[in-house]
Amino acid sequence: MDMEKKPPEEAGQGEPSEKTSSSLMEKIQQLGQTNVPQLSNDTPIHCLTIIGQIEGHMQLPPQNKTTKYEHVIPQLVAIEQNPSIKGVLIVLNTVGGDVEAGLAISEMIASLSKPTVSIVLGGGHSIGVPIAVSCDYSFIAESATMTIHPIRLTGLVIGVPQSFEYLDKMQERVVNFVTKHSSITEETFKNLMLAKGNLTRDIGTNVVGRDAVKYGLIQETGGIGEAMSKLNELIAARETKGTMIQ
Repeated sequence: MDMEKKPPEEAGQGEPSEKTSSSLMEKIQQLGQTNVPQLSNDTPIHCLTIIGQIEGHMQLPPQNKTTKYEHVIPQLVAIEQNPSIKGVLIVLNTVGGDVEAGLAISEMIASLSKPTVSIVLGGGHSIGVPIAVSCDYSFIAESATMTIHPIRLTGLVIGVPQSFEYLDKMQERVVNFVTKHSSITEETFKNLMLAKGNLTRDIGTNVVGRDAVKYGLIQETGGIGEAMSKLNELIAARETKGTMIQ
């Protein structure tokens, strides 16, 4: 009565990996955890998307598509710490949003030690502009647009000089960041920001693809192929430089 028995481990074959995968996806969906970059072990490039409205300290309605800074910032920390990730591609299609959240994301991208390339597809409006220029190299699709306008506040504004001084200082932070990380001059950027007649019932400028390059805001027009090629070039240059130093 020698009955052939299967080893116990064979019966549950594949279950641990399925459970791990399920647990990982649940964390991503529910918490926006930093495990996302670990999924990029098979490629040296991690793609980070900035879509919809950039959410600040207040949660937006559920029907809004949003980029949550509490998800993006830990991901950037994880990307910096992960040695298997050699470069980052930032894909933007955003209407803008919270100024401080957008600047926080921009500063973190700019301070990454790994090569970064951004590409604006569709739109990179408002506070999306600093994020687009925060990378080592930037692209914009010919049909994509970027809206440059003064900072606005929603809600109650106390009509005292201090309120307007605070708003002006916040605007200067955006102007300084954009001019530092792109080729556009402060004068040109402010002229675009305060232009009249371009936007209905508002001031500012809607800059399309080639014009963004002409003004020095973005470095080149192109699509995903050009962006990936440039990022691979930057990664190769960084690795060559590291080898020479050693």
